[in-house]
Amino acid sequence: MAELKPILLVEDNPKDLELTLAALEQSQLANEVVVVRDGEEALDFLYRRGAHANRNTIDPAVVLLDLKLPKVDGLEVLEKVKADPALRQTPVVMLTSSREESDLVRSYELGVNAFVVKPVGFREFFDAIQDLGVFWAILNEPPPRPNGP
Repeated sequence: MAELKPILLVEDNPKDLELTLAALEQSQLANEVVVVRDGEEALDFLYRRGAHANRNTIDPAVVLLDLKLPKVDGLEVLEKVKADPALRQTPVVMLTSSREESDLVRSYELGVNAFVVKPVGFREFFDAIQDLGVFWAILNEPPPRPNGP
């Protein structure tokens, strides 16, 4: 059986982080959830640098990416991921409180797979995260990798 791919959660807001983790846990996904708190650390994880240099070689099933991040913002992370032939097929879901049309348009121009505005209500946010986790970690069928699994 293939090893389960982790979910990479890139979130700097402690309350959103706690709620997202609780929702993913309630989904009863077996996937490990790796949490990073800024865009620079997200890139370090994806490129196996710094503190993540020795991580497992399996890329994430999905990157849940906040838009407004310290150090390197979500759009910059998205741009680097989608411009890299080795990472571009990794699904990226922008998970943000931004309702600015320019953020939405720019995200899709850069190749985001989905753009989800964080619902204001607790239950709506919780349900949205559960649905995202189940879809990207279980239901979505990724393209085959050119050189193996």
